[in-house]
Amino acid sequence: MTETAAQRWGVSPVGRVAAPVKEQVVTAIRDAILDFKLRPGDRLVEREIIESMEVSRATVREAISVLASEGLVTVVPQKGAHVTQPSLEDAEDLYEVRASLESLVVRRFIDRATDVDVAHLVATVDRMAERLDEPPTIVDFLKAKDEFYDVLLAGARSASLTQLLGSIQARVRLLRVTSLSTADRLPHVVTEMREIVEAIEARNPDRAARLMAEHIHMASRLALRALRAQG
Repeated sequence: MTETAAQRWGVSPVGRVAAPVKEQVVTAIRDAILDFKLRPGDRLVEREIIESMEVSRATVREAISVLASEGLVTVVPQKGAHVTQPSLEDAEDLYEVRASLESLVVRRFIDRATDVDVAHLVATVDRMAERLDEPPTIVDFLKAKDEFYDVLLAGARSASLTQLLGSIQARVRLLRVTSLSTADRLPHVVTEMREIVEAIEARNPDRAARLMAEHIHMASRLALRALRAQG
């Protein structure tokens, strides 16, 4: 018997007190997408979510509408909703925007971050390197890399850049697992991140921004190559 997306996801009833029900449903589905329990192209069957999470049809539809506005879910009239599967053109644009924004974030971090912030950033790369000894799953490694970005954005002290980058990071995450799927890619990622933080420690914004852009362009090339291979 074919396993459904909901069964693979392992969804369970939501609580009734911690947060509004709609927010809990949005968070549960979003987390399942970002952790790749729900994969690009998977259908989101309303009936399965209603029965598994014990919520109303209206709540599920509202939650799907929120996720569609974030670009994580695509709704097709008469066919329902599915996890967004970025097109080649969308992927190209997302990576270009990401490269520009993250290069600017690096510059702002160098301008505004304290030495303590820099030390915290170095520590996140150390933790990424430690994950290589396990070895990690792609999802585990992405979570370690997310810590780097959390510290980078906090040190950049820019609400605007945080908001702008946040609006595309979730959609880029659908592609990031593809760019990291090559067997030897993870050690190279750690090496690239170390070079970026070394330039940051040296307070060299031009070099740091260039290295960040190169890191993202490499991820872009790998992800786009995989998308082309998938047709």
